[in-house]
Amino acid sequence: MNQDEATRDTAAPVGAPADTTRPRPAAASPRRPGGGSLALALLLALLAIVGTGYVGWRQWQQMRDHGASRRAAADLEQRVSVLEHSLAGVSSNGSSLRQRLDDAEQVNRSLREELLGQGERLRALEGAVGKLSEKTLSGHDAMLLDDTESLLRMGQQRYELFHDARGAAAAYALAAQTLAGVDDQAFAGLRQAIEGERGALLQSEPAGRAAMLDTLAALRGEAAGLPLKPLDETGAPADGAWARIGRALAGVISVRRDNGAPLAAADARFAHELLALDLAQAQEALLARDSDAARAALQRADAGLAAQFDPQAAPVRHVREQVAGLLAGLKPTAPVQLGAALGELRNLRAVHALSGGQPAPAPAASSHGARP
Repeated sequence: MNQDEATRDTAAPVGAPADTTRPRPAAASPRRPGGGSLALALLLALLAIVGTGYVGWRQWQQMRDHGASRRAAADLEQRVSVLEHSLAGVSSNGSSLRQRLDDAEQVNRSLREELLGQGERLRALEGAVGKLSEKTLSGHDAMLLDDTESLLRMGQQRYELFHDARGAAAAYALAAQTLAGVDDQAFAGLRQAIEGERGALLQSEPAGRAAMLDTLAALRGEAAGLPLKPLDETGAPADGAWARIGRALAGVISVRRDNGAPLAAADARFAHELLALDLAQAQEALLARDSDAARAALQRADAGLAAQFDPQAAPVRHVREQVAGLLAGLKPTAPVQLGAALGELRNLRAVHALSGGQPAPAPAASSHGARP
């Protein structure tokens, strides 16, 4: 019997029936006692030690891996919690942002509606401003036309009432300037008519009026010193019946010539005052721009100089020459016919009132109530 069989035999459980079928082994050969068991025990111990070390190493590896995994899991869990917290914050921010976007959309919608309303209001306002501008322009033109008509009427009445050609011409110049501000070109031709009447007024104005007034003032100062005509000299006593009768009645009746010296020597101041009064009337008429009255006063002054003052005296001749020069400067001129421009203006305004372009002209004031 070999060693394996012996081992199996020894390993058989106690009390088991003996196997009678197997043949009994032959008698064992002589061997060294305990040598194989020791080797086997050593091998088994070595295997046990190696297995224990391997198992311990594996357990140590598993424990280390488990700790690392546990740490990684804790780290991952912490990261996940942080991510969850961040996601929660992002979600809340997204919700607030979405809420803000909704609010902004509502605000934009309201702003859009408000802008549309503002656009409609702006269009309505532009239409109203356009209509107001048209009314303003028409009212502005109407006001300018009223001013032009008033100035023309003022100039006409000043010339008719006061014979002030220069003042009337100034009023016509202002009327032309006012009419230039009217935008309607239908009234452009009216300015020519106004300028024509203004030119006629300037031509009718006597030239050198200021010089005439200075000359009259100087003549009034010289009038007080002009010599009168000498009185009639007494002739030789005549003979005859009539001479004797005259000498007889001389103590009762005194007869003198009245055509040679119209005033007595005591009344010389009266003649000088009459001459000064005529010159003053001529000066006043020139100031009032009444050429006819000034001419009549100068003619009376010249007649008084010829009748009452010494024609041989140099001062008298000088004064008469000055008066003759003044009369030559006051040549009679035909009165200027005014009113054509005013009538044309009223006709144009009436036509525009009928066509709807301009308001009707203002009612003309009466000549009695108008003031220059």
